[in-house]
Amino acid sequence: MWRLAFVLAFCGAAAFAGCRDMAFEGASYSVCEVSAADDLRLFHSGPEGALGSFSAVDQTLKPQGLRLDFAMNAGMYHRDLAPVGLYVENGAQAAPLVTRAGPGNFGLLPNGVFCIGKTLRVIETLAFEAAEPKCRYATQSGPMLVIGGKLHPKFLADSDSLNIRNGVGVSADGNRAVFVISNDPVNFYAFARLFRDGLGLPDALYFDGSISRLYDHDSGRHDAGFPMGPMVGVVVAR
Repeated sequence: MWRLAFVLAFCGAAAFAGCRDMAFEGASYSVCEVSAADDLRLFHSGPEGALGSFSAVDQTLKPQGLRLDFAMNAGMYHRDLAPVGLYVENGAQAAPLVTRAGPGNFGLLPNGVFCIGKTLRVIETLAFEAAEPKCRYATQSGPMLVIGGKLHPKFLADSDSLNIRNGVGVSADGNRAVFVISNDPVNFYAFARLFRDGLGLPDALYFDGSISRLYDHDSGRHDAGFPMGPMVGVVVAR
């Protein structure tokens, strides 16, 4: 019953209201909901190359009188921090869509794209290629966690591949995106079930594992670590 109340509380949210912790099936998660009305952007590069950190993103916003309110790593990247798959920032495509299967989690098809446009969408890669939706920002990652209400077919409930994981799920109407990072190591099956059964979201996409990090201005949380590639964040006035 408490899970239902939690989901209903989220459904009524009109704007970003910070992050909160949530327990689901014995694991702890930090959950951050964003509205389509929020100023949600993707970040990767500045004048001197890849930004690599939440602090660097915040510094690029400072001259505009803006700051990060929330941020998270948002997709896999190569050693030089370049995006592995499709990356679109402020309408400009910096990396192309990758449709083939491949090694690692990214290539565990089906994978997908998180698209920020008039609405917020998670779209399976081949469906994205066919539809060519208009995205002001887009990042490709993988695997998909939930596709049309179904878990990725290759996930195993008893998998012993446990890790800190992060990703994003979207509501059916595209008005909400829910960003989640696990505070405990979990497998893909458990993480996907959180989005579908704990948060009631029909589509969700995996961002990454061991490098998963979160920034939340209100709580003071600022996860540090090695430089990151694509990042997603909500921008507000300072």
